[in-house]
Amino acid sequence: MPSSPSFRKLKTVIFTAFLFTTFIVGVAGALQSPTLSRFLTFEVHASADKVGIFYSINAIASIVGSFLLAKYSDSSGDRRTIVIFCCLMGIINSVIFAFSRQYLVLITLGVLFAALSSAAMPQIFALAREYAVKTGRNVVAFNSLIRAQLSLAWVIGPPLSFGLAIHYGFTTMYLTAMSMFIVAIIFVAIFLPSVEKNPISSLNSANIAMANQSVFKNRNVVFLFLSTIFMWTANMMYIIDMPLYVDSVLHLSSSLPGQLMGLAAGIEIPVMIIAGYLVPILGKRNLFFIAIICGVLFYIGIIFFTNELALFSLQILNALFIGIVANIGIIYFQDLLPTQMGVASTLFNNGITCSIIVAGLLQGFLSDLYGHEIVYWVALVMVSVSFLFCALVKDVKEPVTSK
Repeated sequence: MPSSPSFRKLKTVIFTAFLFTTFIVGVAGALQSPTLSRFLTFEVHASADKVGIFYSINAIASIVGSFLLAKYSDSSGDRRTIVIFCCLMGIINSVIFAFSRQYLVLITLGVLFAALSSAAMPQIFALAREYAVKTGRNVVAFNSLIRAQLSLAWVIGPPLSFGLAIHYGFTTMYLTAMSMFIVAIIFVAIFLPSVEKNPISSLNSANIAMANQSVFKNRNVVFLFLSTIFMWTANMMYIIDMPLYVDSVLHLSSSLPGQLMGLAAGIEIPVMIIAGYLVPILGKRNLFFIAIICGVLFYIGIIFFTNELALFSLQILNALFIGIVANIGIIYFQDLLPTQMGVASTLFNNGITCSIIVAGLLQGFLSDLYGHEIVYWVALVMVSVSFLFCALVKDVKEPVTSK
């Protein structure tokens, strides 16, 4: 039997640890996000505009916190230590939400610790990419399998979140999220490796030029970032509004939103894995186009079909849309910024977070003035705009190593 230190260094053990850590941190997030609008509305008694403001401020804080941690991690920080720090912040945040119902406390202290904990997932993906490169694994396939764990977490998280919140209360739900962060810290500390940053000397001349270019002067990065913002704005408007839309407009079961989110996340898992293996055949850019077209069809369906069976069926298109862009998107950014894995992963994550700012403001404003139905028309426009920005991104051909 191998000794404990050598056992922890086995590739199979490390790979399993990446899978489990991604899953458990994903569950913690999937417990809190789907019911946040419901928590603020019914527990904190916040008005619709205050709910939107909360989402926006929380998003801005997350962008700043995660980006600063990303810059630090790419220069000198140990990603494993940063992941542990972020999980500790997640524990404190969960405790605050579990026991406070004061809007000012939640939008200050709650937002602060949420911002610091939000960097955990991009740092895990950055660490996974660097580990895959160092060990000669197929980068896209490795990322696809790990990213699939996040979707698996969203299969379990939303139904569990609504179930705990409705039947046992939000305090129990947030304490459950806290326990997930505790388990994650244990696994990160014991099993995940510290990986040396990728040196510039290992890259070709084209990638060296990209590595030395400012993020904000890289046209491909800017266009991809904008495309990401618009597509995820549509998705976040759907996530924020759908629980309220199902309840107040469609008058369907209060547990239906969790079931819809869980079903979509379940379908995303094979979509992500298959998409990872299709990258060498179709390319990241073409897969993005396919995904966005599925997104357009999804929101057209949401607008015109309102019965329960149709909503379940439409989750196939939603899963194709989100499954492809959530998996391939982070690889796309990493290929454009090969020596800044933390910044690249965080840019993708911050594109999603920026979308929360826009989505939170739009959803609150539109639903207050025009009703919930208009939200999905605007989401359709957002997805269409993301297609245009995606068309401006030049394809990046990156050799994928395998072992």
